[in-house]
Amino acid sequence: MSNQKFFTMAKWLGSILVGLVITVGAARADWYYDDAAIMGTNIEVQVWADTERAGQAAIDAVFAEMERVNQQMSPYIESSELSRLNASAATAPVVVSAELFALLRYAQQMSETSNGAFDITFASVGFHYDYRAQKRPSDEVIASQLAAVNYRHLELNTEQHSVFYAHPDVRIDLGGIAKGHAVDKAIEKLKRLGVEHAMVTAGGDTRLLGDRLGRPWLVGIRDPRKADRQAVKLPLSNTAISTSGDYERYFEEDGQRYHHILSPATGKSASMVQSVSVIGPSSTTNDALSTSVFVLGLEAGMALINSLPTVEAIILDNQRRMHFSAGLTDQ
Repeated sequence: MSNQKFFTMAKWLGSILVGLVITVGAARADWYYDDAAIMGTNIEVQVWADTERAGQAAIDAVFAEMERVNQQMSPYIESSELSRLNASAATAPVVVSAELFALLRYAQQMSETSNGAFDITFASVGFHYDYRAQKRPSDEVIASQLAAVNYRHLELNTEQHSVFYAHPDVRIDLGGIAKGHAVDKAIEKLKRLGVEHAMVTAGGDTRLLGDRLGRPWLVGIRDPRKADRQAVKLPLSNTAISTSGDYERYFEEDGQRYHHILSPATGKSASMVQSVSVIGPSSTTNDALSTSVFVLGLEAGMALINSLPTVEAIILDNQRRMHFSAGLTDQ
């Protein structure tokens, strides 16, 4: 064989090998990870995908879904559906989207379930707090606004999908349920894309799709008083967990901690426990229940969890003792 023919054949074989390497590399399944700041918190996504392109497309779909919910339900975005509702619903009924209406109805159901411990009208007092500026309302201001905190002030018309505030000072905030809702919506997106193994986290709300290829995910619950430590790690698969704690948005004044989880009964920061984690199939439900239990405290909160068939809870009390719901201690 002549040198020219040899080099021509070698070049041809080399191009085939390069093509094979590229193809094999592109088709190799792997874990893909990314994070982004959305909804006032850090969103983290891990997915198992056949290619980097598919993995990135799945992650981008999660971020897009999170931002869609943010644009719809944030009280800090003036053009959001929630902001428009707060601006007008005390003067006349406001027609809202089917998605927002359904979430408002579910929030009311959770208020009933928790005997009012979960109440999105807490914002009627809550907007007077500024945790970044370390400002809180006076007792007089709280007392003047507390009558507006009552989920029964929300009049929902199921035929027209309209919302009316029956008290002139009502404001609502979906901070105790919207992130969980967004996580559930993101997981639905991943399922439609064919993803079978994934984790989506938004602040204290995490949902797991499948497992880590035959092994459980290890999900940590943060120590409320030590940011760099985890109080416990849980092996979980194909479920969700939400944690509410007094360390997320807070400031301290004269030895007292003022944080964003307010008791609807007092308009002040609930103080009976340090953190609550709820485990169950729905991030939306877990999100609302972790807030409810935090407000109710250890005894009433654990009684609520033990009365519900699909959820479990871990509560860290003010003496830093850990308590487990009945379904976790029976296993």
